[in-house]
Amino acid sequence: MRTLKLQVQVTVDGFMAGPDGAMDWLAGQWSDDLSEHVNALTKSVDLIVLGRKLAEGFIPAWASQPEGEDQESIDWMNRTPKVVVSNTLTESPWENVTVAGGDLTEIVNRLKAQPGGDLIVYGGGTLVSNLIAAGLIDEFHLFVNPTATGGGMPVFPAGAYQRLRLVGSRSFDCGIVGLHFEPARG
Repeated sequence: MRTLKLQVQVTVDGFMAGPDGAMDWLAGQWSDDLSEHVNALTKSVDLIVLGRKLAEGFIPAWASQPEGEDQESIDWMNRTPKVVVSNTLTESPWENVTVAGGDLTEIVNRLKAQPGGDLIVYGGGTLVSNLIAAGLIDEFHLFVNPTATGGGMPVFPAGAYQRLRLVGSRSFDCGIVGLHFEPARG
């Protein structure tokens, strides 16, 4: 069965977006060691899972060949197939993207059961919260930025108690700390 990885940048106080969805708290340019780490993390991935709201900005942003990003990352983001989880879209307005609607647990379990490499979810916030609440994330890769916002959109939704096991941690030259957790099952 395929593994579903969550990769998300967070504040030290646990938010994936600041108040009103602000993203100005991100540390900025990644250091080479962080880029290498993320490249290794995504090497086994052959499907990106996104929520509709994030997809509307994420997919066109990568398609525009964003300045400051390395070409290898741009190419990987653009050529890797994507599934957008949405109950409002019926078809994809983007290339290389499938829309999946319906029950989230059924969608994810169907994707995990298909042959292929790992899956990675980048967001959005509603999708991430629902995946966590349903216990569908197999690996949590939290990239903690040296910033606190005091509020915003939490990574872990209220009431979604989950015990995690630390698999690894690493600090990077740009000041971000990577934390790798798996659910503590049993």
